[in-house]
Amino acid sequence: MPTDTSTIVLVGHGMVGQRFLEALAERGLTATHRVVVLCEEPRPAYDRVQLTSYFSGRTPEELSLTDLAFIEDHGIELHLGDPAESVDREARTVTARSGLVVGYDVLVLATGSYPFVPPVPNKDAEGCFVYRTIEDLLAIEEYARRSTTGAVVGGGLLGLEAAGALKGLGLTSHIVEFAPRLMPVQVDEGGGAALLRTIEEMGLTVHTGVGTQEIVVGDDGAVTGMRLSDGSELATDLVVFSAGVRPRDQLARDCGLTVGERGGITVDEQCRTVCDPHVFAIGECALAADGRVYGLVAPGYEQAETAAAAIAGDASAFTGADLSTKLKLLGVDVASFGDAHGAAEDCLDVVYSDSRAGLYKKLVIGRDGTLRGGILVGDAEAYGTLKAFTGSVPPVSPESLVLPAGAGAPVQLGPSSLPDDAIICSCNNVRKGTIREAVTEHSCTTVPEVKKCTKAGTTCGSCVKVLGQLVNAELEASGVEVDKGLCACFSRTREELYEIVLALRVTSHRELLDRYGREEARGGDGCEVCKPTVGSIVASLAPAIGASTYVLDGEQAALQDTNDHFLANLQKNGSYSVVPRIPGGEIAPEKLIVIGEIARDFGLYTKITGGQRIDMFGARVEQLPLIWARLVDAGFESGHAYGKSLRTVKSCVGQTWCRYGVQDSVRMAIDLELRYRGLRSPHKLKSAVSGCQRECAEAQSKDFGVIATANGWNLYVGGNGGATPRHADLLAQDLSDAELVRLIDRFLMFYIRTADRLERTSTWLERIPGGLDHVRDVVVHDSLGICDELESLMAAHVSHYRDEWAETVNDPEKLARFVSFVNAPDTPDPVVAFVPERDQIKPDLPLLSIGLRPADDVLEGSAQR
Repeated sequence: MPTDTSTIVLVGHGMVGQRFLEALAERGLTATHRVVVLCEEPRPAYDRVQLTSYFSGRTPEELSLTDLAFIEDHGIELHLGDPAESVDREARTVTARSGLVVGYDVLVLATGSYPFVPPVPNKDAEGCFVYRTIEDLLAIEEYARRSTTGAVVGGGLLGLEAAGALKGLGLTSHIVEFAPRLMPVQVDEGGGAALLRTIEEMGLTVHTGVGTQEIVVGDDGAVTGMRLSDGSELATDLVVFSAGVRPRDQLARDCGLTVGERGGITVDEQCRTVCDPHVFAIGECALAADGRVYGLVAPGYEQAETAAAAIAGDASAFTGADLSTKLKLLGVDVASFGDAHGAAEDCLDVVYSDSRAGLYKKLVIGRDGTLRGGILVGDAEAYGTLKAFTGSVPPVSPESLVLPAGAGAPVQLGPSSLPDDAIICSCNNVRKGTIREAVTEHSCTTVPEVKKCTKAGTTCGSCVKVLGQLVNAELEASGVEVDKGLCACFSRTREELYEIVLALRVTSHRELLDRYGREEARGGDGCEVCKPTVGSIVASLAPAIGASTYVLDGEQAALQDTNDHFLANLQKNGSYSVVPRIPGGEIAPEKLIVIGEIARDFGLYTKITGGQRIDMFGARVEQLPLIWARLVDAGFESGHAYGKSLRTVKSCVGQTWCRYGVQDSVRMAIDLELRYRGLRSPHKLKSAVSGCQRECAEAQSKDFGVIATANGWNLYVGGNGGATPRHADLLAQDLSDAELVRLIDRFLMFYIRTADRLERTSTWLERIPGGLDHVRDVVVHDSLGICDELESLMAAHVSHYRDEWAETVNDPEKLARFVSFVNAPDTPDPVVAFVPERDQIKPDLPLLSIGLRPADDVLEGSAQR
């Protein structure tokens, strides 16, 4: 063990390097040692796992993992932009690019990896990039300003993220993958097919089974295309190489350290290099004792902990790591765990596949019933539980674990069914037993406290939901009352607040907070959780409690989220989209012409939505009332695309036109949409009506869906077609028109009454005690005796409905809020700018990233932000 005057030099300051520094500090080594860090990048460690979120608005500062106060408090000497260039192992010195020479007693190499770029002609041409650092992203963003098409070489994790980033920058995007499927390491053929279908539906073009032969350049040396191995050519003016990484071990090679045949600094189980006990290697540059180079952050963190323990003289060993991963790529959940490909002998596969919904689930089961691994595409909700059971025999049948909700009564395994040695957070190797100890022995009572104590959930965040369940379960088992209040302002749940508002006719958030809020919150202004929640409850019950049905009246206006605040959807460049209601998707030619004229006159981008409506993008906040006035004059009204309310009721053409139709689905869709328009709820509501069992309107993926039968209508509830798809459940069948409407009235009002904040019907139906059977008992059989009240509340909503756009354009006082700057109402926001694309417009995102603003002495506040 080094003496107290020893110097530890860390080469590299990425995620693993930062974790190593934290591990040193936890063991008190930063207090007894000089610690010097040589970092190549111009910024300290940042979250490379979330790198792509930069294109979604996160700044480099928000991605940072480094608290500079931590660096200062522990006396760490951090040298940014000054990488190590040579190591003299005999003299035990490191020389940096600046000429700085640092002596060391312990040297830790955390140099990471470098992107592999295939050795194809013109790979270094102008317009070619890699996707590894923030600086890479900044360069791509800048070059994309003058590009129209982008291609990504590589269909792995980073490749798909890069393709999504290019699409987000407004480029037509291609993915070129040499393997026969996307993400070949993580998913099998079935999972790759499900992923391919979903990604192609997003507008990306995928080329699998082909390699890049040459980058084609123009006379100016810039990229103009790619020549592929099948002889075809792909026109593109921007190329991103994301074809894997290689260990960055050149520094080690140059100083004579042992490296693997395929790269990587060879280390033992303590992460100490095999030929020099004074040198350690951790992270992607290290070839671990099990002969593997680990490219995931979780094993790197384990290696960092192991090296720090070895330096401190503590017993620790890194003998291998779990390669399970859960990701959200382009909005699609993808996960694999354990022996995902069934490489071991005597494995059996249990598979569920729904190509239409983009779902693929496979479990690998041993002949003795042991769960050995699995692959999840499209729905990875069960990942945390399944991964924890890997290596053991689950308490239920494998089939019940892969069936989606709503398709045969899947089994929901709670935290209590997991063994204590189950790994809950693979990023930080935290087991269930450790989390339980944080609650029982360290008196942690909240998820943030447990995260701070154990580090669980602090990296990728995919385990936070299971973490919360475990914390609550342990507290309840200990006899501790779990705080299930809405927020720090209210100790009551949303359901309880709903009952209070309804019973006592409370019409304001301030009154509710002062009378029923937590003692310390009374007299205050509330928070960003309770204000919109109470605003939604009051809006849902407005006619029954005597409140205004207009959400911008009085105090209600201050409770609304950004979208409701301006009755339109805020877009990424500060402009808004306008979506008029088109009930059932039916529209007359004259109204189509009006929409076209408005879009032309205001220079808006137009897009037909999945909900059978027309969306107009690019409106400035001050233009919204002018656009609404013309729409209202033409007979349109708000489509409530901005609100937690009914969005659309889709329909097929039904029996009127279709030879298979058995009912008039269009008429029913129009009737339902006009009945429930403007209904505020805990989350958005979507519906559809199909005219026959062919289900062209996709009613079974909606919050409430209707399918025609020869005898009437079947009603399905609790469906969801979003990031976590769920088939709707059959609530009742062969209903008459009146019976159908009555049951939907009851179902929606019961949902609004009992759901949690921001809880979709799909999640609510699975959470509520008794599930579908209980809901059926309440809304069909009136088991609670509340159906008359539910119907009365819906009738009050229907009779008091007012169009919010019409209310606004007819009220000069309300119009005053629709300005970009309160002290210069006639001045538009200069950041809201556009560039042409495909005969329309798109946001000028580079302008937005620069953050151009007028001088402070001209404009002093944005009402829109």
